[in-house]
Amino acid sequence: MGEYTIEDLKERTRGPVITDADEGYDEARKVHNWMIDKHPRVIVRCENAGDVMAAVGFAAANELDLAVRGGSHSVPGFGTVDDGVVADLSPMRNVRVDPVTRTARAGGGATWGDFNAATHAFGLATTGGIISTTGVGGLTLGGGIGYLARGLGLSCDNLISADVVTADGRFLTASEKEHEDLFWALRGGGGNFGVVTALEFRLARVDTIYGGPMLFEMSDGAAVLAGFRDLIKDAPEQLGGFPAFQLAPPLPFIPEDRHGDAFTLIVACWAGDPAQGEQEVNKFRQFAPVVAEHVGPMPYPALNSAFDALVPPGLQHYWKANFVTELTDDAIQAHLQHAPGLPAVNSTVHIYPIDGACHRVPADATAFAYREANFATVIAGMWPDPTQNDAGVEWVRNYYDAVSPHSESGGYINFMADDDQARIADNYKGNYDRLVEVKRKYDPNNLFHLNQNIAP
Repeated sequence: MGEYTIEDLKERTRGPVITDADEGYDEARKVHNWMIDKHPRVIVRCENAGDVMAAVGFAAANELDLAVRGGSHSVPGFGTVDDGVVADLSPMRNVRVDPVTRTARAGGGATWGDFNAATHAFGLATTGGIISTTGVGGLTLGGGIGYLARGLGLSCDNLISADVVTADGRFLTASEKEHEDLFWALRGGGGNFGVVTALEFRLARVDTIYGGPMLFEMSDGAAVLAGFRDLIKDAPEQLGGFPAFQLAPPLPFIPEDRHGDAFTLIVACWAGDPAQGEQEVNKFRQFAPVVAEHVGPMPYPALNSAFDALVPPGLQHYWKANFVTELTDDAIQAHLQHAPGLPAVNSTVHIYPIDGACHRVPADATAFAYREANFATVIAGMWPDPTQNDAGVEWVRNYYDAVSPHSESGGYINFMADDDQARIADNYKGNYDRLVEVKRKYDPNNLFHLNQNIAP
């Protein structure tokens, strides 16, 4: 191992350093997507930034591939690697809230469940994801789309600063006042520029929301999607949520004889004045008859974790994504051609609105470039049985091929597969060349290449 051995690494870290000789190695190497089965040379369970610096230094000194793992949700499996180093940030999950300044500081391994639990105690929140076990860091670095995006902007739009360990082992704080170029790139550029060990966010007053899932017949899908498209563009920005396609899970509010049937959904989230919630969400009922629903007032974290049970660790995952400026009638028909073929109850398609506050940020203000797009679509193929992999992947690819002609050339990197590297420049449009410059400055040898990679 040259001059920097695993024994040296153990001496320089507080957290466990795990190899295949250690009990617990097989558990430590697992990631959320069980389609990914890799065998790292060493896994560093980082407890602080110093441990991260040691892991980065070890990988660089020994010319080993380095994977960075936050919440472990990376569908392409970027949080692990064969015969390389995994910097596992999962022990770094602390979240500290300052209710006076309405800010929160989260460790690099924190999940949105951790974050929401801490901030909700003060009636505060920021834009998070849809599944609470998703990592705060990974979601934010890719942009960060969630229920509150129309009103508050993307997660990265609410980022105030980030602590970063760079490829040369330095520890930097990036913000609007220091290392501004790095801060710009982190907000949408993914994990290309370093290991983010802590993130500081701006918070807003969000406590009880009004919303939940509403199920419509698949045969009413065209009316529901067109109705949502037309309504949301002029709706108050406190109205979030998204249309979706889903096989009905065996839940008490869904008629038992409909369990397993394919439905069009709207998952609603009104985050404004609670007294207006029912009135605003009821606007979705005009599109078609509602077959089943679980709608009402609830704490924001309850909605943010409502679908966690459908996405447990151990599923097989293959996803695709696109940005959409106009959800045309032809695009809706392409969705309805493929949505009924959802391969499992875990699989889903979401069409997230990203207008409102997201549009008020200039396209060149952050690395996230698609500020004129109105929707982000994710085709999330998920199923428990590995023997379904070929059929499931084929369904996702066929679906993607059908909707792509009605979409932008680029897509949301958090939803992309490992075979989407050819789309990198399209994903960033006019920001791509600037991202390459920042990459050359902070990671000229591309140590951080296990991601949707911006090559220096």
